[in-house]
Order: sequence, then C-alpha cells, then structure tokens
Amino acid sequence: MGNKSFPLIYGTALVLFTAYISLDTFVLQKNYQTNATQINTAMFTKAASDTAATEPAAKPADAETVTAAQSQQHFSEKTAASPQITLTEYEEYNTHIYVADVIADSADVIKTAFADDTYGRNVTENTSQIAAAHNAILAVNGDNYGMQERGCVIRNGVVYRDSGGRNDVLCIDADGTMRVVSPDAYSAEALVEQGVWQAFSFGPGLVEDGQITVTPGQEVGKAKASNPRTAIGQISANHYIFVVSDGRTAESEGLSLYELAEFMQKLGAETAYNLDGGGSSTMYYNGEVVNQPTSGGRIKERSVSDIVYIG
Repeated sequence: MGNKSFPLIYGTALVLFTAYISLDTFVLQKNYQTNATQINTAMFTKAASDTAATEPAAKPADAETVTAAQSQQHFSEKTAASPQITLTEYEEYNTHIYVADVIADSADVIKTAFADDTYGRNVTENTSQIAAAHNAILAVNGDNYGMQERGCVIRNGVVYRDSGGRNDVLCIDADGTMRVVSPDAYSAEALVEQGVWQAFSFGPGLVEDGQITVTPGQEVGKAKASNPRTAIGQISANHYIFVVSDGRTAESEGLSLYELAEFMQKLGAETAYNLDGGGSSTMYYNGEVVNQPTSGGRIKERSVSDIVYIG
C-alpha cells in the first residue's frame, strides 16, 4: 500500500509546488518599495561641468525646435522649447511600425516610471495608465522588470536591483549617449558612478556602432519568429528613436529580431536595443495609444511593470 501511494503523494506534491512557483512568479504581488519616484540628477551636474571644461560655450541656435507639448495635429510646428518629437508610421515587412523621433537638449528628458509608482514583483498597469499618471507626452513599455528575478534596474539615476542576470544591459548616460554592456561587466552602483541615468535588462542589443548584432533566426527565449516589438535606439547624442510594431493580426504580421535590427539600422541608429515585446508592445502619444497592442488574441493593452517616457 505504501509503495503504491508514494507516486500519488509525490505527484500531488509536485503539482502543488509547481502551482505555487507559478503563482509566486506570475501572479502574487511583492512590493519592495512604494512611492518609488526618486530622481538622482547628480550625474547631469557632473556631465555639464565636464562639457563646460572641454568645449567652448555653444552659440545660440538659429533654428527653433519643436515643442513636445504641442498637439499631435501640429507636432511639426516650431517653437523655442525642447524636445522635438516627430511621429511617423511605416509599413515594412508586412507590418505596421510606429517611430517617434526625439531630439533633445539633454538625456534627462528620457524618464521612467513604475506601475502604481511601486517597485516590486507583478505590480502592473497599462502603459497608457502609467503614462497619463506622469503627464507623459510620449511613452512606450519598458523591460517589464517585474517579471524577472534578476537583471540590473536603474531608473532615473536610482539603483533598484543590482544583479547581473544573463541579458544585455542598455545604459542611457547623462551625456546623451546609449551603450549596451555585458550583464557582468559592472555593478549597478558602478554604472551610476559612470553617469548612467537609465538601465534596462531585457535585450538583446540590436545594433552597436551602427552594425547589427543579432543573427537571422535569433529570438528571445521561446518567442515566436514574428511578434509585436518595442525598441529604443540612438542616432547621435540626445537624438533618440522609440519604435513599436504591431503584430499577430491579419493586417500586421510582426517582426523578427533581425528585421527589427535591420529597421533600426535603416533609421540611422548607431545603438539599438530590444525591450519587452509581444502583448506588452505599446506606444502612447499625446493622450492616446497609437498602435494596435494585442493581448490574449484581442486588440487591447497588456499591463506591464514599467514605461519609458518623455514628459
């Protein structure tokens, strides 16, 4: 009797353990820090002093730039404010792709926010909800850090998680540049000391020094070959591109990682990085979601842990 009952007891215990792990990983909330809205701008003071010490004072620009706070219908008009945001829709690879081109005076226009202003596990809101709460003009979903146990998390100059993980880390520096580093190259504190303003751990890096760094057929984990995608890239210092593609619909097939990298390279990206995609991929601009996010086979937003935004 004992020998016959052991497999049943073992099987039941295994099912319960698996259910607990699934709940703990994907469902149960763990709040590590509420009101996680700190901003550490110390690196911008250092970057400004370094620039002033090495470069002559800039002459006043003759051309004016586009105000981010203008309405979508008038985003091409010029004013004296910064940043300049240009939104363009493309049709490539049988896919709708949305590109926000951002030209700024400083990298501090690129901000991040957590769902419910809380750093933790499985704390989520729609991208549009987080964006509206922070008065964002432009926003895309972030790296969904709350679905991962490991990976460097630096947001607005503050370290929230300092564990290497296995994924490429995207660093946005206070001097306006982007770079992709190995997860074990630096500690999070060392990155902040170097002037890192934002750091994400999803990846992989798509383009470095203008060259594609993924291979045809390469994918993220078990992701499908064609997916909705979200990426961020840099053309030059303080000139950024935010890219979101639709996918998984009859009207929009979706992109492979290599196609996404090719597209970013065509846009002139010197550096480009893949953020969380699939159902998470969402672009918000001037109070509206501009793409067609898919979740559970329907056109709707999927809640995420965090966003990257201009506000």
